[in-house]
Amino acid sequence: MIFKQLFDQKSSTYTYLIASAKGREALIIDPVIENVNQYVQLLKELNLNLVKVIDTHIHADHVTGASKLKDITKCITIMGDHSPANTVEIKVKDDEYINLDTLKIRAMYTPGHTSDSYSFLMDNYLFSGDTLLINGTGRTDFQNGNAKDAYNSIFNKLLKLPEETFLYPAHDYKGEKVSTIGKEKKQNPRLQVNSVDEYVEIMNNLNLKKPAEIETNVAKNIRLGA
Repeated sequence: MIFKQLFDQKSSTYTYLIASAKGREALIIDPVIENVNQYVQLLKELNLNLVKVIDTHIHADHVTGASKLKDITKCITIMGDHSPANTVEIKVKDDEYINLDTLKIRAMYTPGHTSDSYSFLMDNYLFSGDTLLINGTGRTDFQNGNAKDAYNSIFNKLLKLPEETFLYPAHDYKGEKVSTIGKEKKQNPRLQVNSVDEYVEIMNNLNLKKPAEIETNVAKNIRLGA
């Protein structure tokens, strides 16, 4: 397997490139439109054929590069089946598998940050989107976000995975690159709560500023960045 973690400075977004070393088929998770040329160059350097691109949810802080990558590489666009993006080619359901040569990636419906948020599990690699972050969790005041849904997604789904599962989020703002489920259980301050009501109280009182271009970004991302 080939695995690359790429970082967008402006939005603090992590993009992931996964490929089968055998068949040279590649998949990209959460591409940023400004970095598409970088991804294409990397694919060429590694002699890979991009066949699928996944967005974990409709992003608010950057524009996805999904449509642009499709135009260049003819890859298939994928999102979860709760996505409002009508142009996405494949909408996967909870517990459905995405195949990449011999690699299998499990779709996990994890709403809360937004109503369409999905996480993706490949072996012991968890790509959690904005649902679970390193030492944090995704805010719940974006598109149809819901703190109770987020609690259920995190505590009753993601934290049920083996503790050695590697956590690769869609964002980090402090330079962290990877964690584990076990480490987050013990050290993530947002997870040290005793009830769903306690978690909801925390999330409903964060008072965070919204991204300056949220409305434009969401509108573009419903069209997959086109």
